[in-house]
Amino acid sequence: MSVLVVGMSHRSAPVTVLERAAVAGDELSKLLHDVSEAEHVAGTFVVSTCNRVEVYAEVDKFHAGVAAICELLARHAGIAHGDLTPHLYVHYEDRAVQHLLSMACGLESMVVGESQILGQVRQALALARHQATLGRVLDDLGSLALRTGKRAHAETGIDRSGADVVSVGVGLAAEFLPAPTPGPARLHGLSVLVVGAGSMSSLAVATAARLGAAGIVVANRTEDRAKRLAASVSGTTADLASLPPAIAAADLVISCTGATGLVITTDMVAEALRQRQPANRPLVLLDLALPRDVEYGVSDLPGVSVLGLESLAGAGATRAATQAQDVAAVRAIVTEELAARLSARHAARVAPTVVALRAKAVEVVEAELARLGGRLGRLDDRAHAEIAQAMHRVVDKLLHAPTVRVKELAGSPGGDAYETALRVLFDLDPGAVEAVTRADAGPVTGAPPASAPPPEQEAR
Repeated sequence: MSVLVVGMSHRSAPVTVLERAAVAGDELSKLLHDVSEAEHVAGTFVVSTCNRVEVYAEVDKFHAGVAAICELLARHAGIAHGDLTPHLYVHYEDRAVQHLLSMACGLESMVVGESQILGQVRQALALARHQATLGRVLDDLGSLALRTGKRAHAETGIDRSGADVVSVGVGLAAEFLPAPTPGPARLHGLSVLVVGAGSMSSLAVATAARLGAAGIVVANRTEDRAKRLAASVSGTTADLASLPPAIAAADLVISCTGATGLVITTDMVAEALRQRQPANRPLVLLDLALPRDVEYGVSDLPGVSVLGLESLAGAGATRAATQAQDVAAVRAIVTEELAARLSARHAARVAPTVVALRAKAVEVVEAELARLGGRLGRLDDRAHAEIAQAMHRVVDKLLHAPTVRVKELAGSPGGDAYETALRVLFDLDPGAVEAVTRADAGPVTGAPPASAPPPEQEAR
């Protein structure tokens, strides 16, 4: 089985395509199962965020695996195959692993270095594990990606500014709002409405509080979650089914739900403007959802500014240009972790031969001990133990150097030849090598305990 990733991101596709391809909730679970049940696929997980949709899979045939995944992505997105594929990228084997590690470190994010992607990757792995679609190889790679991401944030300054999609978006929104008082309190004296109560909404609420918002209101489909989130910043809640009054009272609206349809329509905002006091107070809507929460026509209303993910892409690119040194340091970590994985893979490849060789040596020693006992008669237990220990020690010393060296050479050019030479020189039975137990490559089914709910299936 080989590792394959097929996906799209803000770098390869416009937001209009990304929002159609985005999957969350039940649709994400269905995509997981459809991919896992496809021919030539042994396991999968899907990372779907506000700026990417990526399918990771274990496949036994490259072209067949790519074709199956592309077809399923097109079907779930409701986009013609020919219209979707120009926006997709494909990475295979080591390049796929490198992409996963880079992505987990935040190097592929719209805001380079943001740490939210670690939680999103962890959530994607947990969901796939819960749905029994996660193969052993991908489970190990997921753990490697999370470890690499943690190293990147602990050992470099890639996140020294604490930047993320929300903070960058609020920074852009502040340019359209009344000038704040000097200092870091960019939202001082302003009212903020956060629509949604998932992980991105939690970040939005915390950011608004940190930037000094005078009042924070949370609206969400599930009232209890809205109350818990609002209570964390001494805020209040609003009825999601009746948003105009809440919009009318807000200076900044941050919407980041996992809904598949529009949440804030032109009619809603028009009604809010009629209720607004004073009427000429500017209103900014920051739409961080994929697919979008805010209807396109809202930006045509007088006094209203709408900022979407398209607006953040340029700001993220500008920030990345100032982080060249930190980006290089993170890439070095990715390269180091990738090299370590490759070395471990090469060593694992020759392990069955090494195990078979040592098993054969044990058989030879035991046969010689039996022959010696037959010639000398019964030895006392102490003598037998001393002789056996000496013979095993001699064998171990003779085999130590060639077995260690073959593992080291396995990763060099023509590494297969060294393993073959070991088999030939010691006349190992090919059947004995194949019989060595290998790690189970089946799905990982370590679902959460029965008392814990399944992982939240929110794309953001």
